[in-house]
Amino acid sequence: VASAPGKVLMTGGYLVLERPNAGIVLSTNARFYGIVKPLHEEVKPESWAWGWADVKLTSPQMARETMYKLSLKNLKLQTVSSRQVLNPFVEHAVEYAIAAAHATFDKDKKDMLHKLLLKGLDITILGCNEFYSYRNQIEARGLPLTPESLASLAPFTSITFNAENSIGENQKPEVAKTGLGSSAAMTTAVVAALLHYLGVVNLSSFSMDQSHGRKDVSDLDIVHVIAQTAHCIAQGKVGSGFDVSSAVYGSQRYVRFSPEVLSSAQNAGMATPLTEVIYDVLKSKWDHERTKFSLPPLMTLLLGEPGSGGSSTPSMVGAVKKWQMSDPQNSLETWRKLSEGNSALEMHFNTLHKLAERNYNVYEHVINACSLLPAEKWLEMANEPSEAEIVKELLRARDVMLGIRYYMRKMGEAAGIPIEPESQTHLLDTTMRLEGVLLAGVPGAGGFDAVFAVTLGASSKNVTKTWSSLNVLAMLVTEDPRGASLEDSDPRAREITAAVSSVQLQ
Repeated sequence: VASAPGKVLMTGGYLVLERPNAGIVLSTNARFYGIVKPLHEEVKPESWAWGWADVKLTSPQMARETMYKLSLKNLKLQTVSSRQVLNPFVEHAVEYAIAAAHATFDKDKKDMLHKLLLKGLDITILGCNEFYSYRNQIEARGLPLTPESLASLAPFTSITFNAENSIGENQKPEVAKTGLGSSAAMTTAVVAALLHYLGVVNLSSFSMDQSHGRKDVSDLDIVHVIAQTAHCIAQGKVGSGFDVSSAVYGSQRYVRFSPEVLSSAQNAGMATPLTEVIYDVLKSKWDHERTKFSLPPLMTLLLGEPGSGGSSTPSMVGAVKKWQMSDPQNSLETWRKLSEGNSALEMHFNTLHKLAERNYNVYEHVINACSLLPAEKWLEMANEPSEAEIVKELLRARDVMLGIRYYMRKMGEAAGIPIEPESQTHLLDTTMRLEGVLLAGVPGAGGFDAVFAVTLGASSKNVTKTWSSLNVLAMLVTEDPRGASLEDSDPRAREITAAVSSVQLQ
C-alpha cells in the first residue's frame, strides 16, 4: 500500500509553466492510496501458455471494476470488456511501472518478475474525501456547511456523478472535484505501490513516521520519472509537473523540467518497445529543481470551497498564452512583477523559519498574540525589538501577497478570464481582515475552484465560521510536507480500527 498527497499551488500560477519561474507548492494531508496484491494464489496455466497476466482495477468510491489482460510480450493492457469506463492515468501507470522493472532488471530478476506477474495484479485505488466535493450531499442532509459536517461523512465515501453531464452516449460522467490534483496523486500512488511491489524500488524508509531529513532519494526519483511520464502521456500534454512532483517529494519550491525529457515517450510509435521508451525516459536529463519548503511553525493552511462550480484550467491557460503572444511587452512586465513577488514571499517565509529557530519562545508569543488581532494592530503588541522584527516580517509577507493578487487580477483582466473573480476578491478581502489571518488567495490557476488562507496560531476557527456564513465550506485539508510513502496497512482497515477504539473509549 503506497500513498501520495494532493497539493495546493500557493504561488506560481501560470508562471510555473515556463522555466526558470518557480512555484511554491504545499502538499496536504489529503492522500490517494494505491493497493497492489496478487490476483491469484497460483499461476494459471493458460496465463503461462498464452503469455498474458490478468489485471483487475477497482475503484470502490466510484463503484467501478475493470478487468484487463496484460501482454507479457509488449507490456500493453487490453480491456476484457469494452463497456467499462477506462482510467488512462492508472493504465499508463501500470504499463510504465512494469516496463521500468523490465528496463532495469537483470536476467534472474526478470524471471522472478515474470512469475510475479503471472499471478495477476489486483489494484485498488482510494482517494480521501477531500479530493471531491460533497457540498451537495451535506446540503441534501440539511447539515450546515462546516468542517464538522464534512467530518461526519464516512472515509472514502462513494462519489456522486454530476447527472447533467452524463446525458450523451459518449460523455463521461463528471465528478465535482476540489482542485487538489487527484489525477497526479492517484497516478503517483499507483506507480509507487507497483514499483515497490515489483521490487524496482524500496520505499520502506519513506513510510509514515520517517522524518523529512533523508539524504538519498534515488528511489523516489524513479517514482517521480515514471509517474510524471504516465501522467503527461495520459493527459495528452506535457504540463509543468508541479502536482506530480509534490505528490512524490512533498511540499517544495518547484521549477519545471524541460519538456524534451519526455520526447521519447511522446514520439514512440506503436512498434517501439515500451521497455526502450521507459529506459530512455529514465536515462533522460531531468532538470527540474526542487527546494525543501514548508510553512513556518504555528501557521495553518486552510482551504475553502465556494461552491460556484469550478473552472477549466486548460482553457484558462490557453487564454493567458494567447494574451502573451498578442501583448508581449505588457505580459512580460506583469510576469516579471509576479515572479518578483513569488520570490519575495518565499524569502519572507524562510526568514520567519529562521526567526522561529533563533528564539522559539519569542516567536510563539508573537504568533499567538497576532492570532487574536487583525493585521493593522499587530505592531502595537510588539514591545521588544525581537518581537517587532517578527511582526514586520509577517506584514511584509502579507503585503507581498496583496501585490501577487493584484498582478494575478491584472493578468486575468488582460487575458479576459476570471483568475480572481469579483466574488473571490470580496471573499479574500473579507478573510484578510479577520483576526490572525496572514494572507489569502486563489491557488493555482485561480478561478472559482477554491480559496486558501494561511492563519496564525489558533485563529483558523474564526475563518471557518466566517466562511460558513458566506456559504463557503472550509475543507478538512491542512499542509503535510510528506510526499509519497509506503503505508503499513489498507487505510480502510485503519479507519475501522480507529472507529472501534473511539467507541470503546466512549
